[in-house]
Amino acid sequence: MLGLKLPTDPRWVNLAEKSLEEILTDHAYCEQKATTTCISLIQSYPEKERLVRELSPIVTEEWGHFRLVVQELEKRNLKLGRQRKDEYVNELISFMKRTETKNERLVERLLVSALIEARSCERFRVLSLNIEDDELKEFYHKFMVAEAAHYRLFLDLAEEYADHVNVKQRWQEYLDFEKELMGRLEVRGDRVH
Repeated sequence: MLGLKLPTDPRWVNLAEKSLEEILTDHAYCEQKATTTCISLIQSYPEKERLVRELSPIVTEEWGHFRLVVQELEKRNLKLGRQRKDEYVNELISFMKRTETKNERLVERLLVSALIEARSCERFRVLSLNIEDDELKEFYHKFMVAEAAHYRLFLDLAEEYADHVNVKQRWQEYLDFEKELMGRLEVRGDRVH
């Protein structure tokens, strides 16, 4: 369904379980960044009525997710640590085409957002199936479902606003790049991506 070309390394779940405070901290900041990304898209493209209509509730949802992850940290007597550089996201951003038109820039931003949501969905699925803590299995299953819906929405919006961009071709280029990226990034249990 997601089209990702390289699954998460199976060792990642074991590492994440050993770094629960760090993975939850990183997850919280991923939700915060998803919130600000949606706000930024709305601010940059207020004339795109469907985008504004569809992303407005996601702002609230993503901020709610941030709060849920912080509550999970508190429930486990863990602390929200500092936000760290997200090498995965920064690499995806560096792959974005520097385009001529505002609409083409929008499509690039939507495709990057879709890919981040797809990888998050895949990671949350891996956690929901393999982590030993039954409460966290349920916790991450809910996030997996939400991320899948966001991934699909970002792709749909990219196709709607594509103009002269071949979205299917560009999406495959992103998937190929992401496969190569995942193959070279260190497997770390303290990061969602």
